[in-house]
Amino acid sequence: MKQIHKILLLTAVVLVSGIFIYASTYTVKDKSAAVENESPFPSKLDFAGENTPLQLDDVRERFDRELLVNVNLHASTILAIKRAHRAFPIIEPILKKNGIPDDFKYLAVIESGLVNAVSSAGARGIWQFMPETAKEHGMEVNDNVDQRYDLAKSTQAACSYLLNAKAKLGSWTLAAASYNGGMVGVNKKIAIQKVSNYYDLLLTEETYRYVFRILALKEIMNNPVKYGYTIAKDEMYSGLPTRKIEVDSSISDLADFAKAQGINYKILKIHNPWLRETKLINAEGKKYQIEIPVKGY
Repeated sequence: MKQIHKILLLTAVVLVSGIFIYASTYTVKDKSAAVENESPFPSKLDFAGENTPLQLDDVRERFDRELLVNVNLHASTILAIKRAHRAFPIIEPILKKNGIPDDFKYLAVIESGLVNAVSSAGARGIWQFMPETAKEHGMEVNDNVDQRYDLAKSTQAACSYLLNAKAKLGSWTLAAASYNGGMVGVNKKIAIQKVSNYYDLLLTEETYRYVFRILALKEIMNNPVKYGYTIAKDEMYSGLPTRKIEVDSSISDLADFAKAQGINYKILKIHNPWLRETKLINAEGKKYQIEIPVKGY
């Protein structure tokens, strides 16, 4: 009787093991087939209508690197997608008005993650302008007012820079590269290497990767579900409707000013981050537009 029990037990173990191995093998094959069929790597790519030569091995690998890195930066990529819902409606019409290709909004994404970031070198805002460059392109930058934190004004300044770069360098892709490497720096590389296509140039490591990072975020943000990002519309960050108040004199206390508008100091600063102190000094009578949320929060 004991011998029969042993035989039955052994048979059961073998049977279960066989089923498990078969199921596991089937699942792996099934997943492999699914991945193969999906082919997440894009068959063609362009930046601002200019072809990305994915048929070149080094170009394909460089793009693949940035795509893999950013697909797997889950928190950062999710936040970028959510913030884009708020920032892109401001950026897009300004790009269009200036004749700048829509793809440049992804440059802002890789520069700052669409927040008013501060770099160790002193660049600030969503478009990451250095102080002197910001002033060259029409922004006011001082301890009291810093328009690098004004998304509309800094986007307009970025357009001014990019139009100039395109005229000097000849392509939108090189104009984008120059946003990182500088027009002078990129021009020097072109002169030394005797080529005029971004994808043929050997650049500094950061500039060498720069356009590919833009392309990667463009690909992911245009096809979020394809890369595993499913975000409900109500989870996106939205901009609140605001009304604009024009001021042409100093404001001695921004907290009192905010209260007079039916909001508090925190809300005032959230909607007007270009106001850098607790007061607005305006001895010259300049005209500023201060945004106040319609609902008061």
